[in-house]
Amino acid sequence: MESVQAIKQRFGIIGNSDTLNRAIEKAIQVAPTDISVLVTGESGVGKESIPKIIHQLSHRKHNKYIAVNCGAIPEGTIDSELFGHEKGSFTGASQTREGYFEVADGGTIFLDEVGELPLTTQVRLLRVLENGEFLKVGSSKVQKTNVRIVAATNANMFQSIEKGTFREDLYYRLSTVDIHLPPLRERQEDIHLLFRKFASDFALKYKMPTVKLSDAAVQVLLKHRWSGNIRQLRNIAEQISVLEHNRTISAEALKAYLPTSGSNLPAVIKTSKSESDFSSEREILYKVLFDMKSDLNDLKKLTLELMKNGNTKDVEKNNEGLIQKIYGNDDEEDYEEDLDDDVLSIPEQTTLTPEISNKPDKYHFAEEIEEEETLSLHDKELELIKKSLERHDGKRKLAAAELGISERTLYRKIKQYDL
Repeated sequence: MESVQAIKQRFGIIGNSDTLNRAIEKAIQVAPTDISVLVTGESGVGKESIPKIIHQLSHRKHNKYIAVNCGAIPEGTIDSELFGHEKGSFTGASQTREGYFEVADGGTIFLDEVGELPLTTQVRLLRVLENGEFLKVGSSKVQKTNVRIVAATNANMFQSIEKGTFREDLYYRLSTVDIHLPPLRERQEDIHLLFRKFASDFALKYKMPTVKLSDAAVQVLLKHRWSGNIRQLRNIAEQISVLEHNRTISAEALKAYLPTSGSNLPAVIKTSKSESDFSSEREILYKVLFDMKSDLNDLKKLTLELMKNGNTKDVEKNNEGLIQKIYGNDDEEDYEEDLDDDVLSIPEQTTLTPEISNKPDKYHFAEEIEEEETLSLHDKELELIKKSLERHDGKRKLAAAELGISERTLYRKIKQYDL
């Protein structure tokens, strides 16, 4: 078994911190096995080095090693990329394609940013971890693969599990062994060492003298938070190597390259509304829409009643609960007016055939009609209003009470018919 120092030299890993050494030791110990490994740590700490160490020290080192960035593959094609597809399984599938799990049979697959996998793909991956089986997209034939999976993520997996974006059973299958790489701010003794290594590499690359930091600049370097970790430090070293004419860098010169806020990197910002909040809003919206549909059906029912029976009082009595639901606590006079408007808005061409009833006619002054007789609502309404006004010597209040409508509605009808 190779020593930690030999592994660091072999894979170009710089640093002597205890946390870094422990992570490399764990990688060396699990490499000869087929145990699945989850590498955790912030973005830019060098998580991609651990899977390479594990693969090169395992019995699979002569077979394929494939690194897959799960966050960079569109959700609609990731199943095809990982597991392959059959010809004609979807639009654009002009031929059968082998997926990574088929190509890397006998080797190692590194799934970077595994927390970005869609839930449907997580189910497929869980099956591979459990029994080595998978299905191509569009195929019903079960295929076998002997692949070791090493995954990495910079996300908080427990939060993802709580949100329902990552399967808990898959997490425990992936993290049989968890290797954590510390952020650069927890490896202060390695910061200046890394800067010197990067400065030397860029001096050789660009054929120029190596930059050096003054003592004050070294202190500034150590005190910086380095939110982008090793990747950020490397970028700063490259900028200084290319742009600075003076090869000895002062503290003031170094500060010009460091972000004043401590971080200029993209970050996930928690908004005021979580996914559960949006889900609740959708449920409320669906409920409102269903209630509106129900109210519309009730209104249709009431309108149909009005078309079949012009007597608004009977409609009000038979549909008291329905009317209360639609109109709530509206003013009674406004409600009566609405009913009258509904009745009188029926086209004049509409004719009704009244049913013969044994009950005495409410308007005993109305002429007796035969079963086959048809009456225009417009003419009948005009006739009833005239007779009622004549009976009560033009007193609108008494006439309105007899007709079963509001006085305001009667006044409007008088103006309408120029009585």
